Parts: sequence; C-alpha cells; structure tokens
Amino acid sequence: MMMEMHVNHLSLHEAIGSFLDELADVRLASVHTVSAYRRDLLKFMSHCGADTDVDHITRTQVQDWLVASHAAGLAASTLARRLSAVSSFFDDAVRSGHCKSNVAAGVRAPKQPKRLPRTLPPEQTSALMQHTDRNSDHRDLALLAVMYGCGLRVSEVVGLNMHDINLDQHELRVFGKGRKERVVPLPEGAMQYLQTYLSEREVHTVSESAEHDQAVFLNKYDTRLSIRSVQRMLKERAVETGADVSVSPHRLRHSFATHLLAGGVDLRAIQELLGHASLGTTERYTHLDIAKLTEVYDKTHPRARKK
Repeated sequence: MMMEMHVNHLSLHEAIGSFLDELADVRLASVHTVSAYRRDLLKFMSHCGADTDVDHITRTQVQDWLVASHAAGLAASTLARRLSAVSSFFDDAVRSGHCKSNVAAGVRAPKQPKRLPRTLPPEQTSALMQHTDRNSDHRDLALLAVMYGCGLRVSEVVGLNMHDINLDQHELRVFGKGRKERVVPLPEGAMQYLQTYLSEREVHTVSESAEHDQAVFLNKYDTRLSIRSVQRMLKERAVETGADVSVSPHRLRHSFATHLLAGGVDLRAIQELLGHASLGTTERYTHLDIAKLTEVYDKTHPRARKK
C-alpha cells in the first residue's frame, strides 16, 4: 500500500515569494528573469486568490487563466511565457513539498503563428549588387545573384559543385534538405555574374585539390566557402553599399518567393523552385503578400478609413 505524500501547506502568496527568493538567491537568475517571473506569477495569483492553498489549485484553474488571458487579447507568445512561469513554479512547489503534483504540466499553450522574416524590397537587393572594392567582389556578386535569383538556401549555394551548373540549359542542379535533388532555372542576370566569376576563378586559383575541382564558390584558400562566411559577407557588404544591415541569406530566399508571388507566379511553381516538400509551407507567402496588400490599401484607398 502506497503512503500518501505529506504536504507542507502554503498559501499561493507565500509559495510564490519563496520561489522568487530561491530563483534570485540560489539559482542566481538575472534581475530581468526574476522580474518576468514575478510579473506572470502575480497575475496568476490574482486569478486564483492570494490565500489559496497551493495544493488546492487545479489544472482547470490554470486553463481558465490562460483562456481569460487569451480573451484579453494577449499574444500566443505571451501566453506561452506565462504558462512556462507557472509550470516552473509548480515544479519547485512539488520539490519543496508544498503540493503533490504540477497541475500545469501537460497544459498546452496556444499554437504560435510561424513568422516569416521581413522581405527585402527590390531596391535593397539592388543596393547589395553594387560593385565594391572587395577582392572577392566578382565571387560575391555571383553568389548573391544565384542565391537570390534562384531562391536557394545558403547551404544549397555553398554546396554547389561545378558539375551542377548547366550554362547551355540555363539550369542549376541543387541538393536541398535530405539531399533531395531539384533543378532550378538560372536567370540571365545571374548567369552573367556567374560566368564572370567562373572565368576569374579559373585564372586565379592554383590549387589542385579535389575540393577546388568541385566547389563553385571558393574562399581565399581555394576551399569551399562556408555558410558562416556567406553570412558575414552579406553583413559587411550591406554596410559598404548602404543596404539594410539586417539582411541574411534566409531573407534573400523569402524575398525571392514573395517577389515571385507578387509578380503572379503560380504557388505550385514557387513550391518547386524553393524545394518545399509541402505546399502548406509555401502557402505562408500568400499571408505575407495579403498583409502587404492590406497595408497598401489602408494607406492609399480613399475608403480605407472610416470617417
């Protein structure tokens, strides 16, 4: 026969105070973290009652609090943070013997919407494509033109090998997630930048390594360019050309998809170009485009605002 767990009864007010003290003094949490926990737990205490015994609080009360918070218009991310704070509190209360179980465990936070990075307007991508005094300028321009012009992931563009390029057919063979192969068209502008770089690459590289023979985009040591190097190059180039310094390879890929959608390209075609396994992933761009249209409508349409 199992013995019933002994509970040291505390009010919610006392238990929260004890938890916050331990957080600051024992776990040495930052002032910001303690403040955030205090704010969320005091909200929960206000809902349940300061004098309520911690062991008497139910899972339903936790759920009702989240529902009320949602009804008050709080974002899903805020609700998830609140639930995390309450769950951590009850974990501590169980360890301290103030309640038998964590009633917040298993309560599901509202699903947070997936956010797409902001896209770059066309003038920003044009700024990035300005010539600079960098020794690697031809390589960088070719890489940017291919990455943006074909909508490639940064891992896909640095993974390109010489035999993946078909200049006669204006095509690239790309290996995406899970080494899934796809063929994407190479725009005329991107092909011109690529041809200029490949001519320079052939003249200036002296390495006879296997990697040099295969990799399209090489660093100064004649080895394959890394993802980190591309990310760093983008930031440095943005500073030099006056482009948006928050640019990233992923933003270029999202910009490619969004600009195609705005230009009337079929969603299924965009899915194929991006290498998305599910059309649902690509459909997120329709929400992004509609949001942009709504913004333009609100700013310009004479009937957008109620009098």
